[in-house]
Amino acid sequence: MNSRRKFIRDLIGASAGLGIVHWPSDLLAKQDLVSLSILHTNDIHCHIDPFPEDHSIYRGRGGLSRLSGLINRIRENEKNVLLFDAGDMFQGTPYFNYYKGELILKVMSEMGYDAGMIGNHEFDNGLDGIENSIDFSNFPLVCSNYDFSKTRLYDTFPNYTIYRKNGIKVGVYGLGIELDGLVNAQNYLETEYIDPVTVALDMELFLKKDKRCDLVICLSHLGLQYEEKKISDRLLAAQTHHTDLIIGGHTHSFLESPLELKNADGKRILVNQAGWGGMVLGRIDFVFDRNKKDEMQILSQNIPISA
Repeated sequence: MNSRRKFIRDLIGASAGLGIVHWPSDLLAKQDLVSLSILHTNDIHCHIDPFPEDHSIYRGRGGLSRLSGLINRIRENEKNVLLFDAGDMFQGTPYFNYYKGELILKVMSEMGYDAGMIGNHEFDNGLDGIENSIDFSNFPLVCSNYDFSKTRLYDTFPNYTIYRKNGIKVGVYGLGIELDGLVNAQNYLETEYIDPVTVALDMELFLKKDKRCDLVICLSHLGLQYEEKKISDRLLAAQTHHTDLIIGGHTHSFLESPLELKNADGKRILVNQAGWGGMVLGRIDFVFDRNKKDEMQILSQNIPISA
């Protein structure tokens, strides 16, 4: 076991700093290890193209058109890849003004997103706007703490979803920000907000214990942190027990690498966010021992999408 751990550490050390990590599958197989690459975005805000060349801050950066090339190269190198988004796909460019949610969901579907989360800007055109757009997505929008049962969107969004990659079982749940005071009440109507901490504790226990997931991921649009004691990814992480990774959004936070925090049991939990506008691709690689999946090694990096 010690030699296997050293093998993983050596691999991570040799790969650190590379824009595209490639795990040598033949060596992993000999050690009975499997790697899983988690890629993610947040707050895309309909930035399909890069920012214009005359932009005062982000000249030529970002955009899904450029981001998709990097994602495709990673998929060429890695067999086990999952791609997620943490919300606020809508609003921000003329593409949304003209096409509403249709175009961005079509583009993200073509890029092969595996799941997304609902952000507050998905409500900008009301429940009608969501209902008229959702069929253009071929990936689920996972939401665990909005109750749509009294609205026309009842039974539209799953509470969780599960993926299987080369023997690794990944459970995903989603948490949205409180809409009251942030979104016009006429835009969400009878949608009910449920306390995200309560929901997280229920969902992570269900996914880890009942569904026996090896990795539990939360797609969060709560925000990274606030000066006031408003629930955030940092505060949530400290109260969880079985969540391994929180992929965040809403605060447009640029992190050089994921935050390694402690959960309620003093164990490691990762929190990450990838800026906004497609300017960063979050990437976290997990290496699992097939014989003891709860002992995973991690290589993480946030990759800027430069001009």
